Amino acid sequence: MTVVHRKGQREPKGPEPQSREEQSAAFTPPVSSSNAGELSVPKADVSWNGRNVEIPDHFRAYLGDKLSRLEHFDDSIFRFDVVLYHEPNPRRAKDSEVVEVTAVGRGPVIRAQGTGENFYAATELAFDKLQKRLRRSKRRKQIRKDGQHRATSLAEASAEAMPPIAEVGELDDATDPWDDGYDEYRPGQVVRVKDHTASPMTVDDALYEMELVGHDFFLFHDSETDKASVVYRRHAFDYGLIRLA
Repeated sequence: MTVVHRKGQREPKGPEPQSREEQSAAFTPPVSSSNAGELSVPKADVSWNGRNVEIPDHFRAYLGDKLSRLEHFDDSIFRFDVVLYHEPNPRRAKDSEVVEVTAVGRGPVIRAQGTGENFYAATELAFDKLQKRLRRSKRRKQIRKDGQHRATSLAEASAEAMPPIAEVGELDDATDPWDDGYDEYRPGQVVRVKDHTASPMTVDDALYEMELVGHDFFLFHDSETDKASVVYRRHAFDYGLIRLA
């Protein structure tokens, strides 16, 4: 379908939102799933955010049970941010449902994203990634607790590297991460500004935190040079470093 303006100009019409039937199908539990037993509830607060998606109660209970299982990796986690949305691109029909989960605790923010043909499949993928990153973070904390202060090498930091996540930035509050506060867009307009507190860290620590959140780059304060620096992932499965002169 197209929209015709008075001057005769045509522009493509944006994708139509999912119908109630389509949303209901996206939240249908798989046949192999079992609801036997009482589902656990996480101790941490959970921030739910459905982007044009109404999250049913049965799925909240299912996802809450999986979140509670992650808490034993890090008992300092005090909030989980959960975002669900539908990718309307017809070419991505097999991974059109997206689940993003962010764990916020005393350590670095850990985030993972999963996609699938329904929200249950996307959740399984997201939690598999998140579990690996939480386990890696727990091992690193244990090394430091035992008195071994050796920095993680680049090979170790990239050993369990996850695919990059399209959305850059962390869900650092309970507000809608898709609401940038601008109702009208203009070319070249800065639509989002985020301020982050930064503690000085080494390049290896910056690479480690970049891998935990699954981003392609990470801005940090280099403790060795006292300069603002950026580490980034290259296509050749290695890393790059940019420093301000």
